[in-house]
Amino acid sequence: MTHIAGKNVLLTGASGGIGEYIARALAKQKANVICVARSQAALEKLVTEIEQAGGKAISIPFDISKVEELPSLVEQVTQTIGSVDIVINNAAIEKYRPFQDYSLDDIRSTLTTNLISGMELTRLLLPDMIGKGSGHVVNIASGSGKKGAPYNSVYSASKAGLIMWTDALRQELASSNVGVTVVCPGYTQAGMFLAFGLSAPKMARVSQPSDVANAILRAIEKNHGEVMLDGFLTKLLFSYIQLVPDFGDRLYRWIGLTKLNQTRAFNQMSGGK
Repeated sequence: MTHIAGKNVLLTGASGGIGEYIARALAKQKANVICVARSQAALEKLVTEIEQAGGKAISIPFDISKVEELPSLVEQVTQTIGSVDIVINNAAIEKYRPFQDYSLDDIRSTLTTNLISGMELTRLLLPDMIGKGSGHVVNIASGSGKKGAPYNSVYSASKAGLIMWTDALRQELASSNVGVTVVCPGYTQAGMFLAFGLSAPKMARVSQPSDVANAILRAIEKNHGEVMLDGFLTKLLFSYIQLVPDFGDRLYRWIGLTKLNQTRAFNQMSGGK
């Protein structure tokens, strides 16, 4: 079992969505939280809140999509707080479009932020973790990486890549005492879909972000390979969808996911969030 207290935890995407809830949960468990995100103001607000509650956190404003500059981020973290014990790759962006309406920049930025940056940051941190015989890598993925989401195909591809990379890396590191976990949070009350003022698809479970954060901490402590917040039945459903993709397509239309994402795409392309 991994004890989080006293560990140096590098968290990307810390200032928004479930990221801030993860940061608070880590601090509550006495971790030293290195909060990374683009917004300096949001980071400072979060760190102040954590410190006022008795936790330990520092903020490092950084655009995780600048992959070539990640070595400087790691150097800054190391000089400030020491070696990283746990990295949580949480930063992500999501753009809804019919696929033909994506630009090359849309595709590149989504894949870079959601997949490549986490891979590169982990690559830079792993030698130290392996050398000291302890560490943990957590990748925040999505159910969209299990079954492609229409009008959200590039995001789906990035999360599918994240899930498969995590699976391969976990096997590589099985004898190293470095844990590797992928988490698929499902719909949450801090989810991106709320920005559109839309409801989740029917029958979808919507989790509280604090529950997601606590599940991530449990996964680290117990070294779980994969966590799906939607539960065991959803795992079985995704397994069946892999065998019968047409069933999954019909299911998504029936629960309203296809229409919901089409509406999101229209809103974004019309100048919405």
